[in-house]
Amino acid sequence: MDVVTLLKSASLLVPEETATENDVTVHDVWEYLAHDEWEVALGLLEELGDGRPLPAAFWASMAAAAEELRLERSAAWCHWREGETRNGVIRADLTLRAPSDGGRRSPADGAGVLRPMWNIGNSTPAGEPEHNIARIWVEDAPALEPGGRATVRLAPLTPRSWRHLEPGQVITMHETRTVAGTAVVLQADFRHTEMCFGES
Repeated sequence: MDVVTLLKSASLLVPEETATENDVTVHDVWEYLAHDEWEVALGLLEELGDGRPLPAAFWASMAAAAEELRLERSAAWCHWREGETRNGVIRADLTLRAPSDGGRRSPADGAGVLRPMWNIGNSTPAGEPEHNIARIWVEDAPALEPGGRATVRLAPLTPRSWRHLEPGQVITMHETRTVAGTAVVLQADFRHTEMCFGES
């Protein structure tokens, strides 16, 4: 499928009344598509997707279009959002431990590559703390520096294990047995999963 078809398919899934903070609507997207401004149209659709929950099909079309345009980070972001549509959104304020305190010495990739373990309050049958894996997406930055702090999004390997999270809860990140970082949950929203759109 070509880029224009993919972007048109995505745009048809955006309600016409949806607008960004700058009053951009899907009509503006269609104008850019008519003038072959595909990257601009893709960027505007990403912004429109931030305004309200949209179905996984929207993000899948967007990811495919970004891949056709060879926009790797945009494609990764759209795949990430597709996953959030299916599993829920988890955002947290993460602070990494400083290298002088035993923390990591290299930046943490911000585009969903790092897959650390997390202590989110679950326990094994024997009563020991259970660690759950989740990938990290750093908002507004390509990476998180050692000892740095940023708002991150988490994509759990087993989403159901994370459904008990609530804003304000403190969770810890582990790359080894020691704590690599501490995060405060900002958002744990599982209401707008794909079931809201009539899909399983």
